[in-house]
Amino acid sequence: MLVQTLFFIFSTILVLAAVAVITARNPVYSALALVMCFVTSAAIWLLIEAEFLAVVLVLVYVGAVMVLFLFVVMMLDINLAELRQGFTRFAWLGWITALAVIVEIAGVIWARGGMGIDVARGAVPHPADYSNTLELGRILYTQYAYPLELAAMLLLVAIVAAITLTMRHRPGLKKQDVDAQVAVKSADRLRIVKMEAEKRP
Repeated sequence: MLVQTLFFIFSTILVLAAVAVITARNPVYSALALVMCFVTSAAIWLLIEAEFLAVVLVLVYVGAVMVLFLFVVMMLDINLAELRQGFTRFAWLGWITALAVIVEIAGVIWARGGMGIDVARGAVPHPADYSNTLELGRILYTQYAYPLELAAMLLLVAIVAAITLTMRHRPGLKKQDVDAQVAVKSADRLRIVKMEAEKRP
């Protein structure tokens, strides 16, 4: 009973935070709402005894990926007024994309005959020597080894693209010139002035 109550509490917070991600006007607030989504998702993972996934979700996504997102949002210097002006022009494309995602999810659930989980029963408790980390690693590096490598390459491309966007030329941007710093001479930076000694009265 307690587990079901906690599940409904966390799932409600998760849905509300997910709605806040796509409805927030400020991208920083949207990123913070996404952090709330990750934290509540980790709590739900804990309820089904997937401790490793919960810890990884908090440490990797909340601690690293979301910090990267916030840095990218801050450094891109997005013009919010201009972004809001073009929102209604491309809203139809967003609705079509959302509808396509919903149809795909419903199709997968229908093709598999449901989620494959008996909701009438709770999670089966595992023995003390059971390791979900071992089971997850065994599946990832055997059955899903190639998709895992592909996801790693996509994340690498995304990080490089984010760095490239922040390094673009903008008016008023101060950029480091390494060649000029290396080629500088001491005479260009330091000027020795000879002054006569003065006696204090």
